[in-house]
Amino acid sequence: MRRVLIVLLAIASLAPALRAQELSAEDLDRRRVALAKLLDEQWDYTMRTSPEYASILGDKRFNDQVSDNSEKAILAQVAKSKDFLRRFEAISPRAFSETERLNRDLMIRGLRENVEDARFRAWLMPVNQMNGFHLQLPQIPSLLPFTNAKDYDDYEARMRKMPKQFDDVVANMRKGMAAKLMPPRFLLEKVADQAESIAKSTPEDSPFGAPLKRFPDAVPENERQRIRAAWLDVIRTDVLPSFAKFAKFVRDDYAPHGRTEFGVWSLPDGAARYANAVKRMTTTDLTPREIHDIGLREVARIEGEMLTIAQRQGYSDLKSFRAAVEANPDLRPKSRENVLEIYRGFIDRMTAKLPELFGRLPKAKLVVVPTESYREQQSASADYDQGSPDGVRPGRINVNTFDFASRKTIFMESTAYHEGVPGHHMQISIAQEMTDLPMFRRQSNDTAYVEGWALYSERLGKDIGFYENPFNDYGRLNDEMLRAIRLVVDTGLHDKHWTRDQVVQYFRDHSSTDEVEIQSETDRYIAWPGQATAYKIGQLTILRLRDRAQKELGPKFDIRAFHDEVLGAGSLPMGVLEERIGRWIDAMK
Repeated sequence: MRRVLIVLLAIASLAPALRAQELSAEDLDRRRVALAKLLDEQWDYTMRTSPEYASILGDKRFNDQVSDNSEKAILAQVAKSKDFLRRFEAISPRAFSETERLNRDLMIRGLRENVEDARFRAWLMPVNQMNGFHLQLPQIPSLLPFTNAKDYDDYEARMRKMPKQFDDVVANMRKGMAAKLMPPRFLLEKVADQAESIAKSTPEDSPFGAPLKRFPDAVPENERQRIRAAWLDVIRTDVLPSFAKFAKFVRDDYAPHGRTEFGVWSLPDGAARYANAVKRMTTTDLTPREIHDIGLREVARIEGEMLTIAQRQGYSDLKSFRAAVEANPDLRPKSRENVLEIYRGFIDRMTAKLPELFGRLPKAKLVVVPTESYREQQSASADYDQGSPDGVRPGRINVNTFDFASRKTIFMESTAYHEGVPGHHMQISIAQEMTDLPMFRRQSNDTAYVEGWALYSERLGKDIGFYENPFNDYGRLNDEMLRAIRLVVDTGLHDKHWTRDQVVQYFRDHSSTDEVEIQSETDRYIAWPGQATAYKIGQLTILRLRDRAQKELGPKFDIRAFHDEVLGAGSLPMGVLEERIGRWIDAMK
């Protein structure tokens, strides 16, 4: 009897602990469900307030809606970010899985940055020659799937709302003008030219009329006639006049008040504004001065490797080698189409080699197309548009064929790997295909990670045995030099008060970059402070992590496994990526 009592007492003493475990399990389930629901709610809000972006991603629920560009709507979004931030912070991550914890932490980080950045009121300075409403609108039609008559009707409804969007953007610009938040005048003159080139196009030949040239079979002929008439009417009466009105406002009223100093330091709160931009772009705590010094070291290192190639080709110094490269007609493309052919050739042969470098490969297709004529004069040599998550629209490399005779072929191999595979297309497509991650992580875009990976990918071509042509290898180093120079000149412009001429001359002294590229790159850094610092910082981080993994794992190191781990969680801030790779190294040990 005594033994039975002891057992009963023991069971009784365990009861509170068992109940606590049950309550703890219930609490954990509750918090997991709450996090998942809140992530869905936040993403749905993002889609509703960014309906064009939703359409690009294949979410057609808001296809006939447009973004509200008014300051009232923008401030309401800041307030909503504060509300979401409070609600996410209220969910304890205790006992969460690594993925759940990271979902919460990354969301909180992003919301906190949105709230903190609002103090700089970027919406009052919304356009430049690289970015802005006037450039985004013409690109959207080519990024949307028009599969039936409703898709066309929805977009017609969108176009009829564009005049109001332009009016709201102009109202913000007027307020920015009063607050001395102005881009440089000479860049705004380029904006006026860009908008005017759209305004002067015919409805049929404008970017907005392009979907009328390729009706899907699902749209019958009688519907095509109706849609064509309605579209051409709205383009003629609403869209093109809006661009013309905007171009006139920029040229006559806005640009004359543009600032004359090029550095962001000349804006209100300029030093803090730039430090914040650098922090956001690099996802690190590096200061502009530290980044400048890293750039100087990298320029010196890369210059040494470039000199080695020059000497192997029989030249005693880089100056004479650069002059020979400049004068060599065999290193120039023969036509616009030839530029596209060169890119396609490099992408095809790299695609065949991907299984040697990666375990996981993207399913999405990739195409190479020319950069649109209305933006080619101010655009980089190439850029990338991601495909739709469902794979219907392929990823797209836009290759700049403008003034092809002034360009060199030596840069095209590394750029093809950067923009295509194993660069942007591979990284972004794999992220979009990770259905186990919430949508905001599949579509996240930390610049240091995304651009750092693409720059790292340029060197992977060397690792796999490409760049057999020494001139292309020199071009690869020159492209890496471009990113190192960016660290120097971006911080030079915006922290050290460099002039535009100083930036151009620094380029000429340390690279073989085409003059047309030097000019557009310099204007890009003026327009987009801090963004250019992300590439090299991201690449150096990935290279450092790879070196660490090779040293610590020795014969256990597998380049395929390392790359899959780097790409296996979507875009990440540099510190988070370091923690992830550190855990992977420990697990592999």
